[in-house]
Parts: sequence; structure tokens; C-alpha cells
Amino acid sequence: MLLNINEMVSKNNLKINGVIHIGAHHGQELERFINLGVKNFIFFEALPKNYEKLLETIDNCKSASDDISIVAENYALGHRDAEKTMYVETVNQGMSCSLLKPKMHLELYPNITFDSEVKVNQTFLDKYVSENNIDMEKYNFINIDVQGYELEVFKGAASTLIDIDYIYTEVNTAEIYEDCTKMEDLDEFLGDIYNYKRVETRLVGGKGAGTWGDALYIKEEFPNE
Repeated sequence: MLLNINEMVSKNNLKINGVIHIGAHHGQELERFINLGVKNFIFFEALPKNYEKLLETIDNCKSASDDISIVAENYALGHRDAEKTMYVETVNQGMSCSLLKPKMHLELYPNITFDSEVKVNQTFLDKYVSENNIDMEKYNFINIDVQGYELEVFKGAASTLIDIDYIYTEVNTAEIYEDCTKMEDLDEFLGDIYNYKRVETRLVGGKGAGTWGDALYIKEEFPNE
């Protein structure tokens, strides 16, 4: 996460009761959220090797506390059920793996090579929540890091987003991956339909400066509410 979690929570007075983490990688943020008092977690990680590391992280954190609810699923999320091809790299510990073909990423980070592909199962969040009887009163924060696939995920979460107060997401301002979601696409989709406002943005510096970063969206009340 490019934004400091503690500072982000304090500055924006966030009241997080549960996190749905999409594209969880190894679960690096889990301990930080637990230290903030968050008790409920659902993780989605599509790449099998990353998923194995995620389970190790969860086991280590759960052993320190018995009152934490953590579920981990080895799925990709999108707008429908499907079998998808994931483009895989290992130099960056799998953090750059994507369901979209890398584009500008290859120019900005030539040392990160996508040298294999793997088939992964994709479902969509609304179906998962419904079929597993998820109590959405326990979850109000989405943390999503899916390398430009964000809009496809949110299209499959139309009902779930009604109950989400905060979204922390990676954002792109250039075509890092082919046909990837841009920050303005998220502003429009999340703002027009759900009245989220982007309140914090941090774009990377150095090589590729300003082409990608992280952002926090907070849902506001509609004017007539």
C-alpha cells in the first residue's frame, strides 16, 4: 500500500469493521489491519503460489488472536463466472501478475518479465456473497489490487458495493496493461452510481512517474438523503 494505513484511517476518520481484500497476494496488510482492531476478513487470491503464501500469513496472524474471522478463497473476481488466463511473473514476487496483458509495464519495468501463463477460476463478488450468506454488516472496506481489472470486478459487485463505505484501490493513469481501467473510469463508475468520492491519491515517482498509484474512495450520502 502506497498510503500509510494508520495515517489514512486517522485523517479520514475511517470506521472499518471488516475488509474484503481482492488480489490479496501474500496478505501483507493483514497484520496492520488487525492492529487497527479489524476483526473480519475475506481474501481473494487467484494465483496458486501466492495463495499458498497467503495461507501461511493467515495462520501466523490467527495464532496470535482467537477472535479474528478470516476466510481465504483461491479465485479471481470479475463480472461473471469464467476460466481466465493470468499472465505470470516471478521477479516481482508475483505482485504484477494480471488477467490483462502487460503493455506499458514492459517498457517501464523491463526487468519484470511475464514468462508464463496459468488458468485460474473467476467468479463474481455478488454471487459469492449471496451463495455464502455473507453478513455484509461485518464488512465495509474493500482493498483491491488487480492490475487494471478493477472495473470488471466492480461490475460483478453491484449489490455488494451498496454496503461498502470505503474502497482502497490501485489506480492507473496510463495503459500499464492492455485496456486497463483508468482512474477517471473509476471516478465515473463509483461516483455516478454509488456516490463515492476519491479523497486521497498517491501516484508513484521515479521511472513511470504518475502512471499508476493508489487511491482511497469514501462513499458520501446522496444529496436527497
